[in-house]
Formats: sequence, C-alpha cells, structure tokens
Amino acid sequence: MWNVDELKVYEQAMLIGEEVWKIVNKWDFFNKDALGKQWIRAADSVALNISEGNGRFFYSDRKVFFYYSRGSAYETKTALAKAKERGLIDPKEFDSLDSKLNYFFILINCYIKAISTLKSNK
Repeated sequence: MWNVDELKVYEQAMLIGEEVWKIVNKWDFFNKDALGKQWIRAADSVALNISEGNGRFFYSDRKVFFYYSRGSAYETKTALAKAKERGLIDPKEFDSLDSKLNYFFILINCYIKAISTLKSNK
C-alpha cells in the first residue's frame, strides 16, 4: 500500500474536484441544484474512490475502487460538457478542466495496469 498523498493520480483527482467546486460555487441556486450538486459529487468521488481503494488490502479490491474512480471521472467529464453546452462555464475553464481530466485518464489507466501487474506477481 502506498501513501495516497504521494500518488500522482490522487493529486490530479484532487485538483479536478477543487476546480469543479470553484466553478460551481459561482453559479446561481437553480444551476447549482440542477447540475452543480451532481457534478461536485462526481468530481469528489474521483479522489475519494482512489483513497478508499488504496486502503484496501487485496489488489483486486483496490482495482475495483480505481474503476469506480475512473467511472466518476467520466461522469465528471459529461457534466463538464453539459455545463459548456448550457453556457455555465467559459472556454478557458472548460479547456483547463478537460485537460486535467484527460491527464487523469492516462494516470488512472496506468495505475490500474500497475495494480494488475502487482497482483499477477504475487
């Protein structure tokens, strides 16, 4: 088990969650309630699942939570597209978060592969 704070994938997930929070926090009540709450939950779930998975003893258990994290990242990306389509974010915010999410997908896929390799060597 690694210290979760030292994992690049966790660091990236934390950045995503905080960026979504800052964006949604500026919205009016209706937009926060309609899309914002779900988007924040999905974005926060990306890091929370990595943390929970990292605390599991068996590699197979860990991997399941990393898959959940990746799924939450896809949900976060869909909400990002909806926010753009609805004119709730500016292009600079969209590009920044989209870039962070794309980098996250590379990191989480590598991390899942590494866990699978460790499992097969044990």
